[in-house]
Amino acid sequence: MYTTLETLGVTTGDVILEFSYLVAAIFFVIGLKQLSHPETARLGNRWAAAGMLLAMITTLVLHRDAAGAGIQSTNIIIIVITISAASVLGAYIARTVRMTAIPQLVSLFNATGGAASALVSLIEFSNPGNESTLVTLLGLFFGSIAFSGSMIAYGKLDGKVGDIFAGFMKYLNIFMLAIIITLIIYVLAAGAPFEVNRMIVYALLVLSLIYGVTFVMPIGGADMPVVISLLNSFTGIAAAMAGFIYNNQAMILGGIFVGSAGTILTILMCRAMNRSLFNVIVGAFGGGGPAADKTAGTVREIQLSDAAVLLSYSRKVVIIPGYGLAVAQAQHVCNEMAELLEEKDVEVKFAIHPVAGRMPGHMNVLLAEAEVPYDNLIEMDDINPGMAGVDVAVVIGANDVVNPAALDDPSSPIYGMPIIKALEAKNVIVMKRGMGKGYAAIENHLFYMDNTRMLFGNAKDSLQKLVTEIKTL
Repeated sequence: MYTTLETLGVTTGDVILEFSYLVAAIFFVIGLKQLSHPETARLGNRWAAAGMLLAMITTLVLHRDAAGAGIQSTNIIIIVITISAASVLGAYIARTVRMTAIPQLVSLFNATGGAASALVSLIEFSNPGNESTLVTLLGLFFGSIAFSGSMIAYGKLDGKVGDIFAGFMKYLNIFMLAIIITLIIYVLAAGAPFEVNRMIVYALLVLSLIYGVTFVMPIGGADMPVVISLLNSFTGIAAAMAGFIYNNQAMILGGIFVGSAGTILTILMCRAMNRSLFNVIVGAFGGGGPAADKTAGTVREIQLSDAAVLLSYSRKVVIIPGYGLAVAQAQHVCNEMAELLEEKDVEVKFAIHPVAGRMPGHMNVLLAEAEVPYDNLIEMDDINPGMAGVDVAVVIGANDVVNPAALDDPSSPIYGMPIIKALEAKNVIVMKRGMGKGYAAIENHLFYMDNTRMLFGNAKDSLQKLVTEIKTL
């Protein structure tokens, strides 16, 4: 007797659907691989988008429920209209969003993904056929945290929400996390249907949402890139849990890719900030008492003409970009200055700190937009050994990632954080609007060092004037 697909209850459409999910997963892997390099990132996005489009189309056409019925035509129309409207909105946002607002946009996208996964879990609790209680609970937990935490991160990055550095927040977060874990274990142990555990599930939802808020609220300053990458991993985990609920291979694999990539990135960010992952989870960032007063001294300014001469007759120049470069939209004129210096046989490199900006890779994206050659972007660990041989380090809008307090001030909140060692360069030119503190609200001792000169003004205007001066030399 031969075993056929029909005897196993599997149709040809089911096989094609599962195979399409495998192809979509392959597209995701190719896309992720190409996203690792700026020169192939756009193509990588297209590969990943093609994989998602394939999974959506085949699901709409070939999906069958346990009774063998497909998606109702009315529902298909609603789904297609929703996807079309969202696609138009997404395209509009992508074309109009400012580069400085990309971190906020990433946080907002994280929030929507988390909310979708949490809603899936909440709905499935009332489904009598749902036997995946653990993954449903985890989807609700991680999705809720990703939603509320990302919304707070969005508010903080956009200047709408302030920081709360109360000492009790760490203990509150640990206490709430313990309650949430206890509730999850209780629901699993009880084994009762949703109608019995309804209030407990709702309590878990509310507590998870609150925990997302209290988890992100204490985190401020230079620590936000770590939080964004962690929330991104939570969104991926929640999506994977939703995939397990529906036994959807595309959702499972896509969630695993996002969750694992976000987790790896979080660990790398923690190392770059010299923080522990546990401290991130309980929201214990930003510690340390008041920094020691090492600002006694004179701030020395430099004139544009002098700065142009110094740069033009140097052998090696390192540009250290920060969020101020993005705010001023100065990446294009900065690259123009670098190209002019290279025409004068000056070696120009861009030093990239892992947490410069407001999200991981923010500076890489910013400079790639200005068509800065990828080979000229040097990571912190690779640039630091040669900083003593740099003639001029040009700090543009960066503050915390070059602050010597991280090296020699144990009382500083950023003490122990690896920095780009601009202080070791023979000359340092710092471009700032004024003497305001950076995003971490910490005084920068670099401004008062003997080899540092300040060039005050809007970064884009200052760079444009520098370009004009350099052309005359």
